[in-house]
Amino acid sequence: MLQQLEPTSEQVKEQKLYRDMGLTDEEFALVEQILGRTPNYTETGIFSVMWSEHCSYKNSKVLLKKFPVDGEKVLQGPGEGAGIIDIGDEQAVVFKIESHNHPSAIEPYQGAATGVGGILRDVFSMGARPISLLNSLRFGELTSPKVRYLFEEVVAGIAGYGNCVGVPTVGGEVQFDSCYDGNPLVNAMCVGLINHKDIQKGQAKGVGNTVMYVGASTGRDGIHGATFASEELSEGSEAKRPAVQVGDPFMEKLLLEACLELVQCEALVGIQDMGAAGLTSSSAEMASKAGSGIEMNLDLIPQREAGMTPYEMMLSESQERMLLVIKKGQEDEIKEIVERWGLLWAEVGHVTDDKKLRLLHKGEVVSEIPVDALAEDAPVYHKPSTIPAYYEKFQQLEQVIPVIEDKKETLLKLLAQPTIASKEWVYDQYDYMVQTNTVVSPGSDAAVVRIRDTRKALAMTTDCNSRYLYLDPEVGGQIAVAEAARNIVCSGGVPLGVTDCLNYGSPDKPEIFWQLEKSTDGMSEACRTLETPVIGGNVSLYNETNGEAIFPTPVIGMVGLIEDIDHITTQAFKAAGDLIYVIGETKPEFAGSELQKLLEGEISGKAPALDLEVEKARQKKLLAAIQQGLVASAHDVAEGGLSVALAEKMTSGNVGARVTLAGDVVTVLFSETQSRFVVTVKPENRLAFEAAVPEATLVGEVTNEARLVIMDESNKVMIDATQEEIVTAWKGAIPCLLKSKA
Repeated sequence: MLQQLEPTSEQVKEQKLYRDMGLTDEEFALVEQILGRTPNYTETGIFSVMWSEHCSYKNSKVLLKKFPVDGEKVLQGPGEGAGIIDIGDEQAVVFKIESHNHPSAIEPYQGAATGVGGILRDVFSMGARPISLLNSLRFGELTSPKVRYLFEEVVAGIAGYGNCVGVPTVGGEVQFDSCYDGNPLVNAMCVGLINHKDIQKGQAKGVGNTVMYVGASTGRDGIHGATFASEELSEGSEAKRPAVQVGDPFMEKLLLEACLELVQCEALVGIQDMGAAGLTSSSAEMASKAGSGIEMNLDLIPQREAGMTPYEMMLSESQERMLLVIKKGQEDEIKEIVERWGLLWAEVGHVTDDKKLRLLHKGEVVSEIPVDALAEDAPVYHKPSTIPAYYEKFQQLEQVIPVIEDKKETLLKLLAQPTIASKEWVYDQYDYMVQTNTVVSPGSDAAVVRIRDTRKALAMTTDCNSRYLYLDPEVGGQIAVAEAARNIVCSGGVPLGVTDCLNYGSPDKPEIFWQLEKSTDGMSEACRTLETPVIGGNVSLYNETNGEAIFPTPVIGMVGLIEDIDHITTQAFKAAGDLIYVIGETKPEFAGSELQKLLEGEISGKAPALDLEVEKARQKKLLAAIQQGLVASAHDVAEGGLSVALAEKMTSGNVGARVTLAGDVVTVLFSETQSRFVVTVKPENRLAFEAAVPEATLVGEVTNEARLVIMDESNKVMIDATQEEIVTAWKGAIPCLLKSKA
């Protein structure tokens, strides 16, 4: 096959070809200034992917600086493949969350599958063994055939990849709202375990050291994937289908095991996944972090297709590939391991001292760029910010308590709302028991995975209520962090830190940039107060379809340490006779609630209030009570309010509850006031628990009869629902919608 001719430097400039790659006129002029000449076609492509939002965070960097990133247990903050937090005994937890939204919108199975593959590589390239996967998914309403197709294929893609690679998918969340109709969100999180001595960095140190390519060959899939992820979806996005990579989980499993063996080798200097922007980002970032340069001969790159150009090789995002730096003269040790695992390898270059990325092809230098210009010196923008008119209007609205005639019917309808309903249809497709360390499987507040040969376990969760963020990004940002921490605490864990995935519309719109600005303010404040530093994450902007933006959705991935497996707590009622307590008072707060959406079909008003100091104090008291063995079950009150939380606690087992609630009936049943928990306590622990958590209110007890009875203070029954009715509504909703042909 004849190699196609690339446009000349003059054509790139005169025909403004750089615009199609995502560079503005001003950015292209800056590239010319940096190089002291007009870049050629390959160099223009390299700059365009490295300066895309996906790789450089050029529109968000000014805001990311606000996040607290340090803590006494933080071993690695943002800047590497994944963050690392110490968990004692010379062990650490490694975790990261990433988005694969745009690829999943146009090729949902492979988009989701390669999202899982990429996040796994981020973790095992640090030297950690992945022990669990989680996800956070957003879709439009399941009444749409296209949304049902996207939902089914994304879940199948996550299952297909994770199950084959042998890492359990243990938890996550799925929410549904019409704002995600054309732009689903697929955020994948991986958690790994590592010994301190095995921590690796993606650095190209040591002049003369060998640069080695390991893994699958390079094809034309995924070219310009980073740029595609940094633009709005439109009618023409289907044409971008080639920008979606194709994954091979079996190859990933071999690469994972090989890398975990390689990190034990003294010969290994640095390792990095070829993720977004492929060979370009891994080589430029590794060199820039080490203050060095890299020279590569592209003729030596293992190629899947004939006649690939330098541009195609450097911008391909083919999956299951790693770039390694090896001590000169010690390559054979590395090759032996790689070959034993049946993987390709190639010595493709060496480390230099000139801080440049130099590429050779067919005996000629086809690119020479300062690495810092690519990895560090992308332009940084602080976009204009404007308060949206809708927000000012919502702030003026008074809280209205809805009028509800049939409380039981309303509860059953809420339980059948897809965002609240059981996600069993989803997680039944995932292998969540592989590796046999999963202690609390999907469906509780947080997943729990034990750490072998210790008394410790890790609790993990993903969380974000984007409706609150739409109504008030600052408060909503605080709530996202606080609710993730509540999930960890309810499982018996001490919250350790956060990885976040910031999903928003176009930052070029002042109202959207304001959402980004205010929500990162709220998240930063919550992370500082709750002592959960941000150790890494991802920004995904331009989540719009034909000009319509999604709700601001900064997903929080959080991991907590359960110091003793005896502290592990789950949400379900345990035994008849146990006392039921509510921690926290309830106020009439319905804006952004499931009840408001059910009744009105849309949301408006002021988001629920949150006092971070109150939140912190309650979490600490509840966790201390759990650690003292005083709590039989715990669950946070979230979407749908207290009645839904009580119903969720009796969806398994064969017990029920009899509860008396004081105050306005609709408020106590359905309000979404923050910082509340429902816990159960054995009668013999009553006095000790009430002393430990004085703000807890006794509201009822667990009964032998499998039904939920909720009465008002005059003992009038407000809700009387059998467990069968509750489970039918809660478990049947999503399968029923998926079978619908409407």
